[in-house]
Amino acid sequence: MTEPATEPARRAAGGPDGEPAPEPAVEHGGVPPVPEVPAPPNPDSKIEEIGDKAGRGLRWSLAGNLVMKAGSFVMSMVLARLLGVEDFGIFAVALAATQFVMVVKDLGVQAAVIQWRGRFEEMTPTATTLSLVSAAGLYAIFWVAAPGFARAAGIDEATGVVRLLTAVILVEAVTAVRSATLVRRFRQDQLTVAIMAGFVAQAAVSITLAIAGAGPYSFAWGQVASALVTGALVMIFARLPYRLGFDREVAGRLWRFGLPSAAGLGLEAVLMNVGYVIVGNVLGKGPLGYFLLAFNVSSWVPLLITSAVRYVSLPSFSRLAEHDAEALQEGVRRAVPLLFSFVVPIAVLMWTLAHPLIGLLYGVKWDQSAGVLRFLVVLMVVRMLTALAFDILTSVGATKSTVWLNLGWGAALVPATFAGAHLDGIRGAAVGHALAGAAVALPLALLALSRVGVGFRPIVPELVRPSLGGLAAGAVSWGVATALGDDFLLELVVAGGSGLVAYILIVVPRDRLRRYGVRPRARRKPRNDKEDR
Repeated sequence: MTEPATEPARRAAGGPDGEPAPEPAVEHGGVPPVPEVPAPPNPDSKIEEIGDKAGRGLRWSLAGNLVMKAGSFVMSMVLARLLGVEDFGIFAVALAATQFVMVVKDLGVQAAVIQWRGRFEEMTPTATTLSLVSAAGLYAIFWVAAPGFARAAGIDEATGVVRLLTAVILVEAVTAVRSATLVRRFRQDQLTVAIMAGFVAQAAVSITLAIAGAGPYSFAWGQVASALVTGALVMIFARLPYRLGFDREVAGRLWRFGLPSAAGLGLEAVLMNVGYVIVGNVLGKGPLGYFLLAFNVSSWVPLLITSAVRYVSLPSFSRLAEHDAEALQEGVRRAVPLLFSFVVPIAVLMWTLAHPLIGLLYGVKWDQSAGVLRFLVVLMVVRMLTALAFDILTSVGATKSTVWLNLGWGAALVPATFAGAHLDGIRGAAVGHALAGAAVALPLALLALSRVGVGFRPIVPELVRPSLGGLAAGAVSWGVATALGDDFLLELVVAGGSGLVAYILIVVPRDRLRRYGVRPRARRKPRNDKEDR
């Protein structure tokens, strides 16, 4: 969208968040001052400005996610001891349904709000109405379809849990535009506080109900409690008047951007949860429980990093794309190697130390999940890279490309998972997931990015060192773990630490390590020779 040509038009369009632009100052009894000719925009300064805001938001999102995932990890260990494997299997079916409806509940309106160009306050009543109507209609569909969905997964007992858990979208619909407003303003600090408060409520409700014998319903009621608490705080923090309305032109703009985005996200959710349905149908709820646990462990890092990054990547890349193509390319060049360097050592260490990790955290009864986890870490890396590609495509308005990307991925994933489950049980299903992601999803993501002008060749050299570091970390950790034997804690601490040190020594440049080593001396007060005399 081009800038308005006149000052009245500029004031009508408002600022980036919809605030009216200030009137030009006029001296008393005189004429308006001649406006200064603005200097040509500097791409680097624009990147730095957006980077500062995004960095602040990312720090808050990462800190909040870290605290939440640590709490979620503790809660999962408690529930793994209070509930049975079959309870996890039933919950997995309900979770698959919920994660799909959560991303399509508002037909992409939330993403459209984040990147909206124009007067913000004139758009929000229509966006709020669309969110409420679409979520209510979708919930009605899933209420009716819940028995058939549970039957297709081979677990009829999941019907009630599906109906309860998917009710979360009704709460999310009320707060969707307000959540998008906080993201747009880079107020991830407030959003983080709201989400953390919701998690506290979830943990309290879930653990209490699990002790009382509520089985898989303890998960569902905990999620509902979390949505209510988080939603209440989001409404308070956003400070946005809650008005309903409908403007056909605004709705058309929202849907033209949002519908393809919702379709892409919906397909992404299907891809991440279709394994539950296939494993449950082919192998039953017992093996599905093991598969769910392994999938959850492999999702720790994507949920911690990707969800935090997504809170800032979409508004950041949208602002860079609005500026110019060069700024967007530079932003991508900085983001991809950073993300890759972070996830590689985690994936490698989870691969080599899967058995002691599962055994120490959940007990030996869950050891079957370890063999599954080793292949799902490949999927973990793919998920994080494709999620970043998804955000880049969305930021430039190429939402249809996200649909084709996930359609191609799904076309490979479903038969691969079915075949793997029949050939090698839950481990085979994990292999199918990994192959479809690495061989199909990543190439399709690169192709889609190239079509919108985002080149990947300049980034490749920066990925070589992290890749070599990952190989070294895997070799060192495997060798140390083999020598230590079956002491789970010792393997994780010593073998994992050794692998991490090997990775750092290879990936971090020597001059930077040396600079870190001498930094405390550099900050000392300079010596005064006269005083020594």
